[in-house]
Amino acid sequence: MTKYNEAAQRLKEFLDLKLNIQAVRLIEDPATEVPEGVQHARDAYGHLSLCQAFALTKRQGRTLYTDRTSEWCWAPVVGLGYGDCSPGTESFTKISRLLGIQDPAQADRFFAAFPRLPQGKYKGVLLAPATEAEFIPHVFLVNCDNNFQLRSLLSAIKYKTGKLLDVHLDPVDSCVHTLVAAMITKDYTVAIPDPGDQERALTDKNELIMAVPMEKLDDLLEGLDFLDTWHMAYRDMHAEMNFDFPRPPFYNEVFAEWGMEQGQDWKGHGLERKAKK
Repeated sequence: MTKYNEAAQRLKEFLDLKLNIQAVRLIEDPATEVPEGVQHARDAYGHLSLCQAFALTKRQGRTLYTDRTSEWCWAPVVGLGYGDCSPGTESFTKISRLLGIQDPAQADRFFAAFPRLPQGKYKGVLLAPATEAEFIPHVFLVNCDNNFQLRSLLSAIKYKTGKLLDVHLDPVDSCVHTLVAAMITKDYTVAIPDPGDQERALTDKNELIMAVPMEKLDDLLEGLDFLDTWHMAYRDMHAEMNFDFPRPPFYNEVFAEWGMEQGQDWKGHGLERKAKK
């Protein structure tokens, strides 16, 4: 296994993920970068959207190569630089009027800032389950099937950075706001699956997507290790509805400072637990 396969396996175990993490590589030269034997999406399925390709990988474990000839949705064509949709083009005007923004001038400004990779640089997208991908990915796409898993990822990021992740949620175009945005910024991105994801890629209503560029992978794993050491990881959380519940000792300390009542110490739990052996 490569270090990327091992990292993906750790992520799956940390978060108890039900869906495959998708390893994604943007391809500049298909002849040299696409491994021999990888199925071309056009040959296997005809036309499909990028979110459908993601779904085939995350749910069925397919390794696929998609490109301009197989793409059937406008957003990846624009975001991946497959077609010219710059301000002033007819396609720019047509699409900007259909973004769900009332004012045309605001729509134009919004669409001009849409995440886009350089025109013509990338020829396609290579996808595989991250635990078995035989290539070096640019991005992992992690599909959380509940928001507690996403909370763990955000907690790990907060531990490493000392700040909150700057998240901008768009109700549409989740493929662009994850993969493309992460490629441009080299930072984590989060998205809610868009209507195409829901209708055509059969995404579950509880799914949330985080894109992890490889530049951030080690930091993310270190942050999750920290949560695991403190028994604050996803798998350590168990539902309980106790009142006057025991709390870590620092609660009583700060409550005393505030002139409030104290209670039972939460011995050997949470922030006071010793590191695992």
